[in-house]
Amino acid sequence: MYFTKNTSSTQLFIKLSIAFIICISLSACSKNKQTAKASPSQPAKTIFLEARTLMSNNQFEAAVKKYETLEAQYPLGRYAQQALLEQAYAYFKFDEPDTALDTIDRYMRVYPRSPRMDYALYLRGLINFTRGGSVIDKVFPRNFSDLDGVRQKEAFNDFSALINRHKGSPYAADAKKRMHYLKNTLGQSEVSIAEYYMKRGAYLAAYNRADYAIKYHQGTPAVISALQIKTCAARKLGKNDLANDTLRIIKLNFPTKTKFACL
Repeated sequence: MYFTKNTSSTQLFIKLSIAFIICISLSACSKNKQTAKASPSQPAKTIFLEARTLMSNNQFEAAVKKYETLEAQYPLGRYAQQALLEQAYAYFKFDEPDTALDTIDRYMRVYPRSPRMDYALYLRGLINFTRGGSVIDKVFPRNFSDLDGVRQKEAFNDFSALINRHKGSPYAADAKKRMHYLKNTLGQSEVSIAEYYMKRGAYLAAYNRADYAIKYHQGTPAVISALQIKTCAARKLGKNDLANDTLRIIKLNFPTKTKFACL
């Protein structure tokens, strides 16, 4: 009887031990699975290609998040440089121009000798060129030349830097066309401001603004209007000699534009 009881106790102990070991093993496996899920397992190339696929499908917000993940996990990897530039474009398409410009500026600081610097300059100019105004401007769009000239000047400078530093760039031809357009609209912006001053009787301010347009926007259609405003403003100020001198310039260079009404 004693032997039987001892044997039963031993078997019970063995069974409990086995059950305990199994529980410990299952718990360890579960923890390992949770750790595997929590840790980043995607290689940089996979994240990069996924971001590009999202971009091609116009899923710009999702693409931005992918590029941000790639930058956070692999800041110095082989895909970091290209990903940062593409991230700037993703922000641009996602209608976050300020963040896009900040990203491009960071790219230029981190990779000053990048072979893609011409594209970075072009993208910077393009963002400034297409940058919208306020919400009201988007609902009730104004003429491009009526918007704040700061963005236009920044775009002009970006395209100018591209052309001067990278003459053989495939983006240079388009940059030149945009610069020509910007030059005309910048001139018209100055004329619009001069007209504004004339309508409000600020003749000295109108004269100075028109003179600035003539000096810095030669070769644009705005020069004719600027000369006419300068003539009218001079007369309003009682500077008839200046008015007559300006009128002679109009007759000499633009003989068909000598008849005009002052605001």
